[in-house]
Amino acid sequence: MNAEFFSNQISALSTKFNYPVWMVSRFVEFVPNPEKLLQEFEMPPKRYIRINTLKSEIHDLINRLSNIGFEFEITCLPEVLEIIKEPFPIGATTEYLMGYYYIQDLSSCLAVNELEIAKNQTILDMACAPGGKTSYISQKLNNTGLIIGLDTSRRRLKSTSYNLRRCGISNVFLYHMDGTKASSLELEFDSILIDAPCSCEGIIAKDRSIIDRHSLENISKCQKNQIKLLESAMQVIKRGGLIIYSTCTLAPEENEMVVDHVLNKFHIDLEPVKYGYNGLTYFGKEKFDDSLRKTKRLYPHTHNTIGFYIAKLRVNRI
Repeated sequence: MNAEFFSNQISALSTKFNYPVWMVSRFVEFVPNPEKLLQEFEMPPKRYIRINTLKSEIHDLINRLSNIGFEFEITCLPEVLEIIKEPFPIGATTEYLMGYYYIQDLSSCLAVNELEIAKNQTILDMACAPGGKTSYISQKLNNTGLIIGLDTSRRRLKSTSYNLRRCGISNVFLYHMDGTKASSLELEFDSILIDAPCSCEGIIAKDRSIIDRHSLENISKCQKNQIKLLESAMQVIKRGGLIIYSTCTLAPEENEMVVDHVLNKFHIDLEPVKYGYNGLTYFGKEKFDDSLRKTKRLYPHTHNTIGFYIAKLRVNRI
């Protein structure tokens, strides 16, 4: 296909969906069927709950919610259910208030699932608010071990604390701290989750205002902080430890490019992530290490999740 075809396609999609040309031109380069992605962004995103097995058996909660009119479909994770019918807000049930489940996208649950969590581990969540992933880690630890949760927002840490109490979590310590300062904790961790602050392209369906405030400058700013977070994680991970890096953006600069940077700087092996499309090995004129294909991309129009990226890094030697 020639340059004129792509130019016409970009112009048509930009006009049809009212997106800036620069955004559409990027999507056309790396998103499978970009028109379907933009169509999906026009629709309300799929909604999921994650059953908190610290407080409820999976089949018991399904029965309780089914009896009051909710309908679900099972996903690739047995404790995560897609909401098919919602007779009233899923966050207004007694079961929700009691912490029997958490409203959480499947994509973020898949990121936690890649941590290979075992009882009594010490785990760091470098950007923990509002607590969905933190509480899922605790659930997988069965409230054993130790989780340190960091976040830069006092307000969001308050909501995180509430969510953890609601879910019956007792093995988490929260710190008002930038993840780039993690070495000041003077601890080493078996595993680290970095759900990095990002430009949020993947959640446009939830917040259309992202389109108006999005820019290449913002992508660059996010990338610099993401690299700092990953390099900070390298200072506090045990030898042989596992780091999961994830974002809810589609921008290669914040995903593959960040991972490629640390891959060239540290002794890291990328391990295959189970779900999603293979990560990119090039973008524009940038060529990445071939192992970046082991990382995964999730798209709303193909995976029924928000737009998401997951990388799994095994740290062999600092």
